[in-house]
Amino acid sequence: MMEALNGLLTGFGVILTPANLYLCFLGSLIGTLVGVLPGVGPLAALALLLPVTFTLSPVGGLVMLSSIFYGAMYGGSTTSILLNIPGEAASVVTCFDGHQMARQGRAGPALGIAAIGSFIAGTLGVVIMTFFAPAIAAVAIRFGPPENFALMVLGLVCTLFMISGSTIKGVLMMALGFLTAAVGLDVVNGHERYTFGSVNLSGGIELLAVVIGLFGIAEILSNVETMAKSTLLADRIRGLWPSLADWRASWRPILRGSGLGFILGLVPGGGPVTAAFMSYALEKRIAAEPDRFGKGAIEGVAGPESANNSAVAGSLIPVLSLGIPSNPVTALLLGALIIQGIQPGPLFIAQRPDLFWGIVASMYIGNVFLLILNLPLVGLWVQFLRIPYRVMFPVVLLLCVVGTYSANKNVFDLWVMLGFGVGGYVLRKLEYDLAPFVIAFVLAPLLEQSLRQSLVMSPDGVMILAKRPVAALLLAASVVLTFLMFRRRTKNEGGLP
Repeated sequence: MMEALNGLLTGFGVILTPANLYLCFLGSLIGTLVGVLPGVGPLAALALLLPVTFTLSPVGGLVMLSSIFYGAMYGGSTTSILLNIPGEAASVVTCFDGHQMARQGRAGPALGIAAIGSFIAGTLGVVIMTFFAPAIAAVAIRFGPPENFALMVLGLVCTLFMISGSTIKGVLMMALGFLTAAVGLDVVNGHERYTFGSVNLSGGIELLAVVIGLFGIAEILSNVETMAKSTLLADRIRGLWPSLADWRASWRPILRGSGLGFILGLVPGGGPVTAAFMSYALEKRIAAEPDRFGKGAIEGVAGPESANNSAVAGSLIPVLSLGIPSNPVTALLLGALIIQGIQPGPLFIAQRPDLFWGIVASMYIGNVFLLILNLPLVGLWVQFLRIPYRVMFPVVLLLCVVGTYSANKNVFDLWVMLGFGVGGYVLRKLEYDLAPFVIAFVLAPLLEQSLRQSLVMSPDGVMILAKRPVAALLLAASVVLTFLMFRRRTKNEGGLP
């Protein structure tokens, strides 16, 4: 415990500088704006701003990106409650009861409990992260290449297990992610793979161009197609502080959502979206009057909003302490670290305590910034909701082009961005989940490297994976999860999953 407290003090020493505090506040502000404005989303915002962080220090860049991530969880509730349009995917559940509360003239308490619940859950999540992440890293530091390979395989299987769509589609997306990551030069022998003689492809497919295409261009195409029309229910928000009756109804859902969200954030394939839906289902199941849900129950706002914020802290633990992303946003954060020349994993906390503890400390401070931004300034965010999407999307498109080109000054990356943008739009229309692709694309080089290192150090080939107890146990867990996944899908659908 003392080691964690000393590390946290180190982190506050890193973050409490004018430059890093400014980046933490800026990330919180952008994250809130991203959450408030429908049709942008945290993934697109992170992808667009990733090139900006290349000019910053690693600490400043990662603090800014992580602030955007959890800031979007706060801001998404505003548009869900007032417009019945989720600002980002994790706020879909907030529409169910939050918008009904707004229709009943209770938009203020709904927004208030969403912001306060988010603050409590986010702070609790970071407190647990402070003491939990170093313990995981202390165990994982004993891992070698075989254990790392088995752990990444388990992470990929968990991703497939948690997706809500077709398992076969998820496997296909994961295979496509591996194939895309294989393009370029072999890191071991230098041979070209799938380059077809192209000099541009010899350097591999640029992560930034891929994610901006998938989550920036594809998002623009989807939103231009739908052009959602909605009515703002309130120009001025009054009575933000919840009543005593609201507090009595909300404090248990906030605590339950905080715990559930943190646990689901740890699980690959989980994250804020899964946590919000699971929290809503839990609150409805245990409620004395479940019929109230969907008609303006404040518990249906407090639980999910707490869960999605707590899940952010939980999802950062595996990516920082193990190098395993649990969702597309943390996969992008992992990519940002790798681009900066930093390898997250069991040695990350020991080798870069300034960076790890700086991120943790920034989350404590960022939660305070977000509470200030989301309660007193809610009227300002309401005015942003008046901006029509026909004005927004050209600006977002310009940012996509500038962000992609600025990374390598390579026109070929723009074609990659456009190709993946159109491809991502088509895949969404066909109901393919993009999360397995992104996670596989980021993990593929690390997984291949661990496997080949394992084979080099083994006189018995792949048998080293069976002879190392931890690796064998992790692979056995992957096999069991795969069996359960196919059994569940076959049982539910009466045929192939």
